[in-house]
Amino acid sequence: MEADFLTARTQLLFSGPYDAGSAILSISAGAGGTEATDWAEMLLRMYLRWAERHRFSTEVVDSQAGEQAGIKSATVEIEGRYAYGFLRAERGVHRLVRISPFDAQKRRQTTFALIEVLPEAEDDVEIELDWDEIRVDTYRSQGAGGQHVNKTDSAVRLTHLPTGTVAQSQNERSQTQNKETAIKVLKARLLEKALEEKEAALRALKGEHVEAGWGNQIRSYVLHPYQMVKDLRTEYETSNTTAVLDGDLDAFMQAELERVATDDPAPGPGVPA
Repeated sequence: MEADFLTARTQLLFSGPYDAGSAILSISAGAGGTEATDWAEMLLRMYLRWAERHRFSTEVVDSQAGEQAGIKSATVEIEGRYAYGFLRAERGVHRLVRISPFDAQKRRQTTFALIEVLPEAEDDVEIELDWDEIRVDTYRSQGAGGQHVNKTDSAVRLTHLPTGTVAQSQNERSQTQNKETAIKVLKARLLEKALEEKEAALRALKGEHVEAGWGNQIRSYVLHPYQMVKDLRTEYETSNTTAVLDGDLDAFMQAELERVATDDPAPGPGVPA
């Protein structure tokens, strides 16, 4: 993103208490079998390429492979200034329409994936974990990883029993490292839950209808019968689908951040009002 955008609009667009910090991004494939898991992996690549463009460091701390291709889910740490501020514009359901490469009859398929973005809880943020309320499970890591994988119970899953919140890590080499990473993810999820509850309470006071669900896509990526990526919140769109899937997301993020900052669903940048 251009430097002048960062300097001129930082105060307006990144006013949240965690906007300037790092983020934890999670991707979950929707219904649709192999087509959905392939779409989830395409999104993972897209966000990793976006982070690379901004010279943010990334680490895939957990991933679950699909049955035939792609991934069922993945969790990525993205470290860099304003990583969370940018990526919070991406939260929601992303819809793909294309001719499926997995369909022998070459039919058009529609599939979905869910993107969640959490602020990384810093050490000075008061997120206390009561270990009497946390179940710790260990299991064998899945997927590629050399001789170490699948021979020791190094993967760790933490379940916060009062809320049912789950965090897991399997990509580190030791159980201790995986537990430390899972703790970081769990704290981030609990922090996000607290922020969501606070925001919901404020919206309720304003009399606004709150609806958050799997079926409400924020963006559509159409690869057939025409090429178009369109954000349904801002109406910003582009026909350069290749660039978007290669991580060119800044214009979409800017449009949504400006919409939220001004509380005005105006057209995105470059779109006539």
